[in-house]
Amino acid sequence: MKSHLTALTALVVSFAPLPAMADLERITDRGAFLSAVEGRELSRLGVSLRVSPNGTIAGRALGRDVTGTWSWENGMFCRTLDAGDRQFGRNCQVVSVDGGNIRFHADQGTGDIADFRIR
Repeated sequence: MKSHLTALTALVVSFAPLPAMADLERITDRGAFLSAVEGRELSRLGVSLRVSPNGTIAGRALGRDVTGTWSWENGMFCRTLDAGDRQFGRNCQVVSVDGGNIRFHADQGTGDIADFRIR
């Protein structure tokens, strides 16, 4: 059980980057962010998430439900997440896009990077 939770934590908190994304463009406002993700699925390595305009996050990671909340503050995506019995506290992230991919750079752009495909 513990190893399963460790794997889930690794997937939700930090992902290996996708192949280099050309022409990354930082998103600095909520409207541009929603334009990129609204009604679409963000997926990566067994994780599938939907970010809704009402401030909710929902999806699955390694067969477990993922829920959370988000807001847009000071040009960043700020979120909390629950995955199974794990809780991930509030973290504000720099967001960049490149075509069909989106990158979340944790800890206000100084932490781990999580790249997702936008479907």
